[in-house]
Amino acid sequence: MSAPILVTGGTGTLGRLVTPLLRDTGHPVRVLSRHGGPAADGLEQVTGDLLTGAGVESAVRGVRTVLHLAGGPRGDDRAARHLVRAARQAGVRRLVHISVVGADRVPLAWLRSKLDAERAITDSGLGWTTLRAAQFHDLALNVVEKMAKLPVVPVPGGLRLQPVDAREVAHRLVELTLGAPAGLVPDLVGPNVYALDELLRSYLRAVGRRRLFLPVRMPGKAGRAYRNGDNLTLDGADTGRRTWEAFLAERLPRPGPAAARR
Repeated sequence: MSAPILVTGGTGTLGRLVTPLLRDTGHPVRVLSRHGGPAADGLEQVTGDLLTGAGVESAVRGVRTVLHLAGGPRGDDRAARHLVRAARQAGVRRLVHISVVGADRVPLAWLRSKLDAERAITDSGLGWTTLRAAQFHDLALNVVEKMAKLPVVPVPGGLRLQPVDAREVAHRLVELTLGAPAGLVPDLVGPNVYALDELLRSYLRAVGRRRLFLPVRMPGKAGRAYRNGDNLTLDGADTGRRTWEAFLAERLPRPGPAAARR
């Protein structure tokens, strides 16, 4: 039997899409998460905590390829260092990593953590591949849903996004995981660039609501970076096909007459 592919963050939004795709290729898959889960044909669940390093050494034992999807608002650099240390000791040959477009350009703490995680993998001595992706449609939806709960919505001026479909990112990651180490590959972004207020307006139309907008200015270096589009990749990126509008049409039910008046 071939060595399993270890997927960290296999129970998250992206991991739940990637895992069955990898299994469909005939490769056994081992999923590392903090809480575990039920095993299935070709799927092994193991528990561990990348932030503390607990359980990571046993998770990588017997593995030749790691797909590192686990991430959060903080601590990604520490998690990557724990994973790299265990992977080197276990003789892992390839490490594929998902990161975020703009990690090297936007001066925010959580993006600095993403960039430091990239560096830990680059300097690991292992064969590595890193894909930077734009924000998923799912994340953009979560943002505008929360904003739309306010009767008057503050909207940062100049903030633009290139939301990409998580399923397209999952397919690309499977290709990279089964291929040879490729270093930093072209970013993967959505087919269109939207101002934040455009995303919000299209969401409100889809759910039949109205809100007042209050333009605000993003302060500091981060605000300037977003206004400059440093979180975007306008040239040289791979581009997904599924639009934000198509995602909304699939995800959201059509509003009834009562909802349309709210």
